[in-house]
Amino acid sequence: MKKYILAIDSGTTSARALIFDKSGKEIGKAQYEFEQFFPKEGWVEHDAIEIWSKQKLAIQKVLSSTSISLMDIASIGITNQRETTVVWDKITGVPVYNAIVWQDRRTAKFCNELKIQGVEPMISEKTGLLLDPYFSGSKIRWILENVPGLKSRANEGGLLFGTIDTWLIWQLTNREKHITDSSNASRTMLFDIHKNQWDDDLVKLLGIPKTMLPEIVSSSGFSAEARLEEWEMAIPICGIAGDQQAALFGQLCFEAGDVKNTYGTGCFCMMNTGTKAVASKNKMLTTIAWEINGKIEYALEGSVFIGGALIQWLRDGLEIISETDEIEKLARSVEDNGGITFISSLAGIGAPYWNPEAKGGLFGITRGTKQGHIARAALEAIAIRSTEIINEMQKDSGIQFSKLKVDGGASMNALLMQIQANLLSTIVVRSKTTEITALGIAFLAGLGCGFWENKESLKSLWEKDKEFIPKSSEQNRKMLDLWNKRIEKILQ
Repeated sequence: MKKYILAIDSGTTSARALIFDKSGKEIGKAQYEFEQFFPKEGWVEHDAIEIWSKQKLAIQKVLSSTSISLMDIASIGITNQRETTVVWDKITGVPVYNAIVWQDRRTAKFCNELKIQGVEPMISEKTGLLLDPYFSGSKIRWILENVPGLKSRANEGGLLFGTIDTWLIWQLTNREKHITDSSNASRTMLFDIHKNQWDDDLVKLLGIPKTMLPEIVSSSGFSAEARLEEWEMAIPICGIAGDQQAALFGQLCFEAGDVKNTYGTGCFCMMNTGTKAVASKNKMLTTIAWEINGKIEYALEGSVFIGGALIQWLRDGLEIISETDEIEKLARSVEDNGGITFISSLAGIGAPYWNPEAKGGLFGITRGTKQGHIARAALEAIAIRSTEIINEMQKDSGIQFSKLKVDGGASMNALLMQIQANLLSTIVVRSKTTEITALGIAFLAGLGCGFWENKESLKSLWEKDKEFIPKSSEQNRKMLDLWNKRIEKILQ
């Protein structure tokens, strides 16, 4: 009887590997950070080779530190930062350029040119996405157009594209399997989410040979066998999903109307809409949540590009804190924001504004402004941006939800969660498992190999940590009024 699931969680700043048992308990974890590159303003890159080497280290470390045998691993699940784009040589396996990260804005001009051509409605109808540099399609095109000789190599079938899940699986399978699942494919701007296939019109529009694109497999179910060189046996890969979809699954948001918000580098709110792909009228994204047993379920998503990254910037940029977890104490050192509004668009602004050129702003500074006011305004900015997208989702779906499930590193900040509950006038529920994304992919992998019988059997494995009950106040209204006036200055 197999005892464990190995979850690979490849994030934006680190490679992690976790092991879960049948009760959903985390048995071990290993994590290695990798370097972030910012070659020009608005450009963000990773070294794909480094991502793989750090991921491999994390897998080896978690197995050795727990002394768990490969014989006891039922299957592997892989979840990943989405949209980040890797292009590599099919024969040598060497990336032809650094991985272009989801935060990268270099293709903004090209996306604007396409908007002028009037193709955005067609793109949105097929993909559920807006025409934005965020997604993989324009990133692939940029690599082919800007690295000499690549266009002809791509047309000759010599190059492969993958999001990070595809890149890792290609490595884990000794370069045998070039695959992705529907949830990751739906973030490329090349995929018809209604037909569950790569779209010929979109591929042609962006000049990307179809031979570069991976095969589509289910999010849950056997898809490949992983074998590192030192392993004496292969382990089946039975779960693949983008990180936000995995978090939605890990929060047991199985019913239409269930909502979760992940407070990571960015904030990503998702609402399950069941088997219906709800077309947004409010600039949300329609995306595939997962495909299980041939059945596709959809979600509405709103993305805040800068969430926890704002706290990191206060640490590394302004240096008003030395550790990110100091932010709450600093914010609590004052009674309110002192009239400060922190517009958090440090990497453009996502839903519902979608302005890749927007810059951040700090408004209302006086001689009396203290570091605590800035810290508190930063937490408020994260909560306000999340509130904006959640309100738009409710309009799109016609569903007024009763609670918000939260996860991610910044969800451990009790003041931030209380501000969030206050602004939404909704109960905020934090999961006991902080590693909800990894747990979600473990659930998908476990269902895919029979480790767990069905979705129903997972419900007893989720535990609540804390609830935050909303409190109404004049302070909340003032904060929102100032935000609404001041964000207009950023968008002009």
